This record gives sequence, C-alpha cells and structure tokens, in this order.
Amino acid sequence: MHLAMVARPAVYVALTWAAVVSAFDRLQHSGPASPYFDAPSQSGVPTATPANCQVDQAAYILRHGSRYPEPGSFAGWQNLFAKFQNATYTARGPLAFIPSWTPPVDDVPHQPLFLSATGAGEAFALGVELRKRYGLTKGGGNLTVWSASQQRCVDTASHFLRGYLSQGNYLTSPELNRGSIITLPDSVNFTFANSLTPSAACPAYNAGNTGSAKATAFRATYQAKIAQRLNRFLEGLALDAADVGVMQDLCGFLAEVDGDTRFCDVFEESEWLDYEYAHDLNYYYGSGPGNPVAAATGYPWVKAISDLFAVGPSHTTSNGTLTPPPLIMGFTHDNNLAPVVAALGLWNTSSHGVYPLSLTKPNPARTFRSSYLVAFRGYVALERLSCSRGTEIDTVKHISNQSPIAGERDAFVRVRINRAPVPIPGCSSGPGATCPLQQFLKHVEQRGIASGDFVQTCGLEGVANATSVVSFLTTAPDPASVRVLSL
Repeated sequence: MHLAMVARPAVYVALTWAAVVSAFDRLQHSGPASPYFDAPSQSGVPTATPANCQVDQAAYILRHGSRYPEPGSFAGWQNLFAKFQNATYTARGPLAFIPSWTPPVDDVPHQPLFLSATGAGEAFALGVELRKRYGLTKGGGNLTVWSASQQRCVDTASHFLRGYLSQGNYLTSPELNRGSIITLPDSVNFTFANSLTPSAACPAYNAGNTGSAKATAFRATYQAKIAQRLNRFLEGLALDAADVGVMQDLCGFLAEVDGDTRFCDVFEESEWLDYEYAHDLNYYYGSGPGNPVAAATGYPWVKAISDLFAVGPSHTTSNGTLTPPPLIMGFTHDNNLAPVVAALGLWNTSSHGVYPLSLTKPNPARTFRSSYLVAFRGYVALERLSCSRGTEIDTVKHISNQSPIAGERDAFVRVRINRAPVPIPGCSSGPGATCPLQQFLKHVEQRGIASGDFVQTCGLEGVANATSVVSFLTTAPDPASVRVLSL
C-alpha cells in the first residue's frame, strides 16, 4: 500500500491545517486595525544596529496604541449586533458563533475612542524596548516627551514613560524619577506646522485627499462578492457589503480588545489582501505620497529632526531655548505618519511601475502598506549612528583606569518603520544601508524643495502667525502644557 493511501490520524490533519493557517497572519494585513507587529525587513537590511556603530540620537513619531473604536465605528458594531439579534435565522460553519456574539464594550460612555489594555501594554513594551536598545538616558533620570493632547495619545505617552523609566524607579522618593509630557494642541488650525497634527492646520490638505473615495471604489469590487459567499452559511439572514466591512474591521479590534479572533477566521486570504489594499489606497492617496499636499505637512518635523542631528545629541539649534533629550518621542495619530514618509521620499520609487498605486489591482511588489506603517503604535523613526572607521576588530587592549580610545568615527542616519530599517532612496552607502549624515542633510534639503513650503502649499500666505517651522522641540514650553508623571 502506498503511504499516501494510509489514513492519517485526525490530530495530524488538524495540526497540518493549523500550520497552513498560521502561515498567513490576518492581523498583519488589517491596516490601521492591526495590533502592533514588527514590519518585515525591507530590501533585506538586517534590523540589528550595524557592527561598530552606536545610536547616539533617535527621534520617533508614532501613532497611539491600540484603542477601542471611535464612536462612528462603534455605531457600526451596534448596528451589526442588532441585525444579528433581531432576526430569526440559522448560522453554520464559520458563522455559527454570530448568534451569541456581543460587542466587547461594557462602558459605552467612556471606552469608545480611548486606549485599551492592549494599547497600554504596547506603549509600555516600547518603552522597555527602547531603554534596552539605546540606553541613551540614565536609569534614574527624567525623560521629556511630546504628545498631541487627545487622551489616547497622552495615555500612550504615559505608559511608554512607565516602561522606559521603570528601570530606575524610586518607590520611596518618586520625585527623583519622573517623566514629563509636553502636550500640544490636537487637530487645530492655529498652530500651523508647529504641531504633531499639522495637516489639521492646512486648508489645502483635504482638497488633495482622495484616499477615502478611492478606497470606497475599490471596496465595491469585492465586498458584495464576500457577502454572497458568506450568505451560503446563513438561512433567514442576509449579509450585505456594509456588513462585510464592519466584520473585517472587527477582526483586528476584537483581537486587541478581548482576544476574540473569530471574525478573522471568517475571511479567506485573498479577501484579507483586498481589505488591506483598500486601506493602502486610503493612506497613500489620503495622507501619503498620493496626496500632493501631504509631504509639505510632514516635512517640518523631518527638517526639525535633521537640524538636531546636524548639531548632535545634547545640543540644540542656535535659536533654541530648550535642549531636547537624545531620545525624541512624539505621540500622535495614524494620519500624521504617512506625511513623514512622503516628506522623506520613501516607499514611492520603483523600477517596476508600482507607484502611483493602481486603483484596481494590488501590486505585491509594493512596500507602501498600511499594515506596516499605521498599525496601532506604528511609528517612523530616525536614528543618528556614530560608527568607527575601519573593519571590526576582536582584540582590544585595556590600560588600567583609562577609557578605551574610540578612534575616528563618522555619523550616519537611517530610518526605521515599525522596527524595519528602510533605505533612503539614493542614500544608502553607509553600514547597514545607512545614509552618511552630510548626505542625509542634503537629501532633506532636496526633499524640502520637492515637498513644498508648508505656508505656501497650504495657502496660508498673509495669515497671522502662520509658520512652516517645527519649533516645539527646541522652545521652552508653556508650563501649563507640561504634565509631570510620577512613577
């Protein structure tokens, strides 16, 4: 008898099926509904810091951690729940659970919009990770960070600080170890570029934002087909395209709120790839390179960081009144990350005709993926590296009570997006595909010309106090904007 004809035990079949399913992680294709995950390596660049290099300054701009739904989205959950409860029907197969499903929101007046326990854990974990990765500040020292003022952003900053500073926590004298959060006005039209939410102060931004319409048009090509497939598992109840959209959103949200992944298993791999691509279109043409105004809103932050990298850690620019810490953290929202990518000129060049993104057919070669960028707690980071010249050595002589001679060192810059290093186009000749600092500064100048001046691009000429400069990093804040976090 051939081996293939031998009946295999049921447990073997189950394990084999599970292995196949686990190879495709739906939560890594859920766009802005994805709980945080490390993006895969870009262009084969290792994630580790290159040999003989040390990060001496780093700047992060990141989305808040996982949260409960926004009120509008929660209304969709409630409508779907009502549809499931107010009908008499039979559900089977992958939909057998829906008659007993209830939305996991038990504090309706408070939970929508706010950080979830998963979000708090994501922020704390990032604090621990960056403490271990960089060691840029002393364990018992204070760290100041910046945050947009919405509660979920401030809470993310707070939990980050708890993770980052917990190494040096003084239980009996908490005043010796505390973090400071400088809060900036959130989504207002009077701070202009000097903000962590600059697109809200740019009138031209919305006119260039076609992402939502393009994403809606793409969803119309697949959602009704999914509903038709799923209705084969129902008798007495019919799902429609709108229901499909809510159910796919529920995959990521329920996974991070209470660990329920049943909605994730309802959809097939190809359906998740379509779902992800709709989000890609939304961000690419909404707040990313496909919006001709987006880069101008992201550039002021990039320029501010490049100016600080030019003078190095523990220094400030010539017109500054505040020296930022060597680890610069800004906590904001998803729509403020893609403009930074656009300003840097990342994920928008290809020799294979990937960009601009097709409105009808996803190209698997694209690197602009919403799941890699705007997952909850997603971030764009710039690292300044100090690297020794020459090859690595494995023998070092130490002289008593003397510090080792460092030798000549050069500075480089690289970008991380959700931990994955992303090479800067035309500037990746340094260790680990990094960009030499002076070339990076020139790249930023060139990108400033390509991105456009914030005030001019946004149509703010003549508006009182309009500015194209991020100065909050190097300007002493209004004391009323500082929240001191005692650990």
